[in-house]
Amino acid sequence: MPRVEQVANRIALLDAQAMRLARLRLDALTKPPGSLGQLETLAVTLAGITGQPRPRLARKAVLVFAADHGVASEGVSAYPAVVTGQMVRAFLAGHAAINVLAGRVGARVVVVDVGVAADLPPHPNLVRCRVAPGTASFTRGPAMTRAQALAAVEAGMAVLEWEVERGLDLVGIGEMGIGNTTAASALAAALTGLPVAAVTGRGTGVDDAGLQRKLAAIERALAANPVDPADPLGALAALGGLEIAGLVGVLLAAAARRLPVLLDGFITGAAALVAVGLCPAVRHYLIASHCSAEVGHPRVLERLGLRPLLALDLRLGEGTGAALAMPLVDAALAILDEMATFEEAGVSRADAPSG
Repeated sequence: MPRVEQVANRIALLDAQAMRLARLRLDALTKPPGSLGQLETLAVTLAGITGQPRPRLARKAVLVFAADHGVASEGVSAYPAVVTGQMVRAFLAGHAAINVLAGRVGARVVVVDVGVAADLPPHPNLVRCRVAPGTASFTRGPAMTRAQALAAVEAGMAVLEWEVERGLDLVGIGEMGIGNTTAASALAAALTGLPVAAVTGRGTGVDDAGLQRKLAAIERALAANPVDPADPLGALAALGGLEIAGLVGVLLAAAARRLPVLLDGFITGAAALVAVGLCPAVRHYLIASHCSAEVGHPRVLERLGLRPLLALDLRLGEGTGAALAMPLVDAALAILDEMATFEEAGVSRADAPSG
């Protein structure tokens, strides 16, 4: 995978000097050191990601990758497979939750068809990168060929580069694909070694019988597709989805560009597991927007070493959590850039001698 390797080889560690300067400034501001908690940690991380002691991240986008899943035929979702294409049309019409939330924070929504089975009309906010009209059911064999998985990863990298050309400082990622929590659970189980039940939730809200079908489908998939956790691309091909693969490409390319990425929920977390497996340095460029109601999400975040900014019991996907966290990014950077220091404000420090 030469192109993936080329991009991965460009991913550097965080800028230690920028982080040091950001921390020094935060500690000089008119507040007790560390009193703004995660906002301060976030500001320092963003300085390290961008290489700027006082970064500005004005240009925002949420990239929503969409694809269909063959495993949806196993009754693992509360919704029929046609909903994938229907929801993509809703995104393009501006009617979905992600459109509302992204609009509130000034982020553009870009929808990427990397594997939707339905025919989609042309639209200025639709990027066509369809590798295949969905995956095969992984209960009987691989969801994709290795070549398809790699093509979808490369499509994600290309989309990120196109968006950078349009102007991009902060990336949020989201997804749409009926059946994709099943694929994400299978990937999480394979890559973490955790039991299937520990990483499998109700997704779109399946009932008890639906949850049992979902668990059984994943167990069959793992039996039919023994994967090596040391081969994340092989795991992605066997158990993942085309939109998950596209997100992997976004994560790799964003890290190579020193762009911070706001993860959304469980499915984007599964994509992050693959991306970090391909290049461990990617982890430093990831920000967990929230911890979702999916039972596997906290376990994935723990494996990634990420602490979520929010906990709102979300389980929608679409990038909604990423959009909701964007104001926190703005707030952290505003504190770093705009708040006065003790010296500037003429305020005595806690350790200043009393007069």
